[in-house]
Amino acid sequence: MTDRLKSGLLSLILLATTSPLLAQIEQSEPTHSPHKASFYSAILPGLGQAYNKKFVKIPIIYAGAGALVYAISFNGKYFQKYRSAYRDWLINDPGNKSYEEFIPATMTEEQIRKEHNDWFENALLSKKQYYRRYRDLSYIGMIALYGLQIMDAAVDAHFFNFDISDDLSLQLAPNLAETPQSHLPAVGFRLNLRL
Repeated sequence: MTDRLKSGLLSLILLATTSPLLAQIEQSEPTHSPHKASFYSAILPGLGQAYNKKFVKIPIIYAGAGALVYAISFNGKYFQKYRSAYRDWLINDPGNKSYEEFIPATMTEEQIRKEHNDWFENALLSKKQYYRRYRDLSYIGMIALYGLQIMDAAVDAHFFNFDISDDLSLQLAPNLAETPQSHLPAVGFRLNLRL
């Protein structure tokens, strides 16, 4: 046999043996991994949704994160102001009077210290606690949003290859079933799911 004939025969044998394997590989549907989707979302919020091709959810995630960042910033700023004002009011240091911006315009500091000291002190403490509470709840909301977007990516990945055909139907049909007590047929209904 000539070398050309040998190489041609060898190519034909390789083609015949590998073409069914290649056809199976090309026909198999790529698996969509929930683990990858969760991992991607954990690394960068919204990346798992992009992996699942649910691009509409990405702006929703970032809008929620933006709102929570704003809430954290807003509540944190006012918490710091009221905390400083409350501390300065209690210390009564003439050099630190951050509470002056919270004194009503119709009253003076001397009037409040003499007549309304408890009311003003409780008002500053109450506002400080209010803004601290909502700052902390905003942090909890941020953590919850982070966890929810990871779970959403995992659930979407589980249902990515879920096939809902048009020919699915559920039929309600009468049924006669034998009962173990009387061996007489019992009338009932049967649900048939046709795929």
